[in-house]
Amino acid sequence: MVSLSAAPRPVMAVEAMMRTWSIAYVASTPITLFSSTTTMAEPIQVPTKKNTNKTQSLSVTKRTLSLSTLLGIPITAISLLFSAAADETQSAQLGLERYIDSKEGFTLLVPSSWVKVEKAGATVLFEEANKGSNNVGVVVSPVKLNSLSEFGSPQFVADKLIQAEKRKESTKDAEVMGVSERQGHQGFPVYEFEYKVDSSRGGLKRIFSAVFVASKKLYILNITHSDQPANPLDDSKRMMLEQVLHSFDTVGSL
Repeated sequence: MVSLSAAPRPVMAVEAMMRTWSIAYVASTPITLFSSTTTMAEPIQVPTKKNTNKTQSLSVTKRTLSLSTLLGIPITAISLLFSAAADETQSAQLGLERYIDSKEGFTLLVPSSWVKVEKAGATVLFEEANKGSNNVGVVVSPVKLNSLSEFGSPQFVADKLIQAEKRKESTKDAEVMGVSERQGHQGFPVYEFEYKVDSSRGGLKRIFSAVFVASKKLYILNITHSDQPANPLDDSKRMMLEQVLHSFDTVGSL
């Protein structure tokens, strides 16, 4: 793992992060996540009749008020509990389950049918059975930084990431598809990236990454999915991948 001995200049910090990022590429094989054959649950059918929605809304409101009165908890807190429960229900519908690493202090959703494997350089790695190139991997490394913003802006980091990808001997082409920033539940910035890579090792891949710094640790999530022209990434699989991407956070966020 990479340890930065002094508060680095922004460019040096990004380069250090890129080296850490490369740990997720064991034996020059990208940590590929989510298989194109992952079984997806049927989407939840939401009633469209206005009176049905009104009844459901009224039911939830009454339940929230009753619990708030009974427990002496603010309505906003009760609403957040219902929201979290709804998120977990949707995750289950997508075939995902929550993984918690109490030692390193992070959590994320992973496909429930995938297998946890040991591999050098990865803090944790989940692979699809009989298709190890589809996987979810996390790397955690100590740093001297307090916030990811000390590395640079999301776009700056994305540019460095693509440059690093293009320098690999196996990379034919690499292109950033999306860059975003969200706030972790404890208030720290989380950078998210989506890019595609055409490699001599596995062909076209769609890669999703999420990065944040918390408690002097750099957390990196890599998700890779095959995106071949004959079997492109469809909407249902994309929804599952994005659910995993957005779930990456500290344990304290639960």
